[in-house]
Amino acid sequence: MAQTEAKSRPADAIATTIDYLIPTSRINRRFWAPGKEYNTGTYAPYPVTIHNARLSAEPITLDTHGFCLSSQPSAIHDFHDQDELARDYPAEVIAIAKRLTGADLVIPMGGQLRSPVISGPGFQPPAAEAHVDFNTRSAQKIARALYDRTQSGAPGYGRFIAFSLWRTFSPPPQDWPLALCDFRSVGDEDAVANVKVDVDEIPTGDALFAPIEGEDEMTAATIFHHNPAHRWWYFPDMTADEVILIKFHDSDHDRAWRAPHTAFHDTSRPDTVTRESYEFRAIAYFST
Repeated sequence: MAQTEAKSRPADAIATTIDYLIPTSRINRRFWAPGKEYNTGTYAPYPVTIHNARLSAEPITLDTHGFCLSSQPSAIHDFHDQDELARDYPAEVIAIAKRLTGADLVIPMGGQLRSPVISGPGFQPPAAEAHVDFNTRSAQKIARALYDRTQSGAPGYGRFIAFSLWRTFSPPPQDWPLALCDFRSVGDEDAVANVKVDVDEIPTGDALFAPIEGEDEMTAATIFHHNPAHRWWYFPDMTADEVILIKFHDSDHDRAWRAPHTAFHDTSRPDTVTRESYEFRAIAYFST
C-alpha cells in the first residue's frame, strides 16, 4: 500500500517581512486594471513576526481584534464559476454576516477572486502591503449611498460595519496566507489614504502622478506606516469550510473598528500550494 506523505506542521510564529508605506511617500494611488494592480506609493519590507492565531491564549474576536475566524461551509460547487458565485454566494454572505455580527440588514457589494498565479478571468493578485480597503470617509460615503439606493423609505440605521468575508478554496497549506493586525496595536498616526483609480490599462511614467479631476471624491483605502508595536496574526491550514470576517470600518469606535491585513509569502513550509481565495465585500447595518 502506498504511503501518503505527511503534511508539514505550522510554526508557532513566522519571522518574515510585510511591506509598509515609507514615511517620505507623498502621492499614494492604487491603479486597478483587469488582472493587474499598481501602487504609486513607495513601500519597503519591514521585519515582523506573524503569530499562529489558532494558538492564541485569548479568543480572537471581531470586536476586540477587528477580525474573526468561523466555520461556515459553503454550498458553492466551483469557486471558479463566476456565474455560480454571482447567483448564490451573496445570500451566503448575508446569512453568515448576520450570524457573526448580529446585524439587522446586510447589503452585498461584490466579490473578488485572488491568487498569486492569474489562472483565469476574474482573478487579481493578492494585495501585498498592510492596508484596509476603505478609509473612514469612503466607508461612510459608501454605506450611506448603498443604503439609500436599496432601502427606499426605510427608517435608517444607527451603526454600520463595512467588511470583507474572506475564504480560501485551495487546499492547505497555502503559499500566500492572509496576515491580520490586531486593532489594539494600530494607532491613527500610522494611517494614510490610498486612492483607488480604476483604469483599462495601468498608466506609466509621469501619467501615474498627473492630477486627476475629482480625486478627492474617489474611494480610498487606508495604508500604513510601519510601527514595531503592530501585532500580526494568521490562521494556518485554512480549509474551504472556514471564513475570516475582516472589519474595514465599524462606525462604533468603542469597539475594534478596523483591521489592517495583507497577504504574505509563507516560506517556512516546503509543501505549500498556490493560494486561491474569494473575498466578498458587504455592509452590515444595525437599526437605530
